[in-house]
Amino acid sequence: MAGANSPGPSQEVRKANKRGAARLAAVQALYQMDLAGTGLNEIMAEFESHWLGGEVEGAQYLPAEAAYFRDIVSGVVREQTNLDPKIDAALSRGWPLKRIEAVLRAVLRAGAYELAYRNDVPARVVTSEYVDVASAFVDKEETGMVNAVLDQLARQLRAAEAAGGQA
Repeated sequence: MAGANSPGPSQEVRKANKRGAARLAAVQALYQMDLAGTGLNEIMAEFESHWLGGEVEGAQYLPAEAAYFRDIVSGVVREQTNLDPKIDAALSRGWPLKRIEAVLRAVLRAGAYELAYRNDVPARVVTSEYVDVASAFVDKEETGMVNAVLDQLARQLRAAEAAGGQA
């Protein structure tokens, strides 16, 4: 089997799956922090010891890239006062972020954080990943809203990438 030891698409898929799992866990953590008022250190410890790659209530969670999970959650907490007004501006008039369901707030904040601070990930990937995460929790109409808001944020936060069609 030629090239069996060289990195190939399956290793990229595993890395992508671990990042996807990290995004899903980050949204769940942000949601829990929002609803229960759980602190950052407590949520990090809980998710890293029980959720990331573990089994909870009979459901097996995918292994997640822990550093990526930590970056998203701590980044959203650190930058929330900068991110929320940008998300509010991208939402339809009359529907401020505080009126959006908590799970959608978590998805939008995590997506906005990656668009603003993770330039190593193409904007189209960020948007697609968070639409996928949202689809695990909400219906198609709401995932369309996530797509529209993140697309608008990508145009603002990554104008050069959007204009140049760079990925």
